[in-house]
Amino acid sequence: MKYIIGISAYYHDSAAALLADGEILAAAQEERFTRKKHDAGFPANALQYCLDEAGIDLTDISDVVFYDKPLVKFERLLETYLAYAPKGFRSFIAAMPVWLKEKLYLKSTLKKQLATLGECSKQALPTLLFAEHHQSHAASAFFPSPFEKAAVLCLDGVGEWATTSAWLGQGNQLKALWEIDFPHSLGLLYSAFTYYTGFRVNSGEYKLMGLAPYGEPKYVDLILDHLLDLKDDGTFRLDMSYFNYATGLTMTNDKFADLFGGPARTPETGLSQKEMDIACSIQVVTEDIVLRLARTIQKETGADYLCLAGGVALNCVANGVLLRENIFRDIWIQPAAGDAGGALGAAQVAWYEKYRAERIVTTPDSMKGSYLGPKYKDPQIETELDAIGAEYTRLDDAELMPKLAQILADEKVVGWFQGRMEFGPRALGGRSIIGDPRSQKMQSVMNLKIKYRESFRPFAPSILAEDVAEFFVQDRPSPYMLIVAPVQEKHRLPMTGEQQKLFGIEKLNVPRSSLPAITHVDYSARIQTVHKETNPRYHALISAFRDKTGCPVLVNTSFNVRGEPIVCTPEDAYRCFMRTGMDYLVVENYLMSKTDQPDRKQDDSWKEEFALD
Repeated sequence: MKYIIGISAYYHDSAAALLADGEILAAAQEERFTRKKHDAGFPANALQYCLDEAGIDLTDISDVVFYDKPLVKFERLLETYLAYAPKGFRSFIAAMPVWLKEKLYLKSTLKKQLATLGECSKQALPTLLFAEHHQSHAASAFFPSPFEKAAVLCLDGVGEWATTSAWLGQGNQLKALWEIDFPHSLGLLYSAFTYYTGFRVNSGEYKLMGLAPYGEPKYVDLILDHLLDLKDDGTFRLDMSYFNYATGLTMTNDKFADLFGGPARTPETGLSQKEMDIACSIQVVTEDIVLRLARTIQKETGADYLCLAGGVALNCVANGVLLRENIFRDIWIQPAAGDAGGALGAAQVAWYEKYRAERIVTTPDSMKGSYLGPKYKDPQIETELDAIGAEYTRLDDAELMPKLAQILADEKVVGWFQGRMEFGPRALGGRSIIGDPRSQKMQSVMNLKIKYRESFRPFAPSILAEDVAEFFVQDRPSPYMLIVAPVQEKHRLPMTGEQQKLFGIEKLNVPRSSLPAITHVDYSARIQTVHKETNPRYHALISAFRDKTGCPVLVNTSFNVRGEPIVCTPEDAYRCFMRTGMDYLVVENYLMSKTDQPDRKQDDSWKEEFALD
């Protein structure tokens, strides 16, 4: 048995992933263990979890593969400084100490960390390899996909140099076709608008996407005339005189602010129609670029299928538009599309390139539903719950599922913790907060009393895979919540003349369909199809809810409060349950009601503990 570990670390979203003879055994982000969102440190906990899951030691591993090449990245930093000097001196000085102390000597840093973790000498360590950043993304997109041959598109902020790259995957091989290099970056362009509208870069991009349907695309021409030289084939160059990210410590500058009529919005202040229109405009431009690039790569490769990875691949609205354009017969998106997924891709690069292993294509894919994290057994659960004084009842599934269906039908909010933790940014019914999508109050209750986040943000539906076409304009699975699709016409509620005159955030409280809690203002929803094969218990719960109510859909949001990573352990789950307005908590077969808990005083200390995202 050949074991390979992939590692992503030191930038953002550190993670570790483990392959056993090419099979994905385990993968997890470090943030889940340290409780520090987007934790960039060495993923010691995630790595240890992977080893424990396989029942092996570090010395049993043949190769450890890092997800990018730090020296090439350093070269980019130096060349960028020289190209813009003396303008970028402040950011250069800010970046240098950490490079000179840690990142430039990453090989020895990694060996030291690994030797400490494995309690072994450096000589006993596995072989240490380095993949390229976009190569890791491309591998994570293609190798686990259900396609024998596919075009691959990677879109993110920046790796070493590449910001956009095109590949052709066939069998066990990945061939690089072309790339767009820094500073011209679709990911950084989107992040610049994230920054300008007052959200946090590297975590607020999905807020910008959620805000877009409240606006009008008024700024599209301004963006295309001033910021972006976009070619028919989708390749582009940015006018860097409007941006600060190559030289400064912010994303945009005064020239950018003048173009859009004022300074960037101050975080946590009120949102105006201007921010909504800007969000809509950059979303439209992003979709246009993605479609042009997709048409180009299809023409060049003749491939029937497309695989996607990189942070921009988490733009599920663009993914939905791409799918419905039918440029390819189907698309597959890596569920951990950001840097965390690079850990998995790096391990796969070694397996297929170094060992030239045969690739066995599986359907629906080889990601196991992305349920690749820790799972907890009854004795562990009872130990943790008893230690914190929780009051619970243990029920078998035959009794638990109908009871939960009734609780949900009564418009109660439930913390749902079962099976293996999800790998990637989405909760997929392993660590989820769930509710009744038919409830008119559910979206505002979940946003304001459970998640403590902005009221405009939509929630996703989890729907039985067999029923997806009944409710949505979607004819295929979407197991990873990475595709937005329209709600079927027959389920929509027509707006009155008065309602149609509403603007921006005023639209929020107008119910759009028979499932108001999951229908966004543009009649869309970010769909998760739930499959019996990959998550039988979540499928059983939704089936019980359907039997009770006739509705095969639940609201699903990630099990955390704003600024906190998704919960990992039963103790994390209980703590989050007690800090919020959740009514019930289920940990595997253990059911807890808020009213039964000994100390029901709501604890707001988390607001100091977690920085707002």
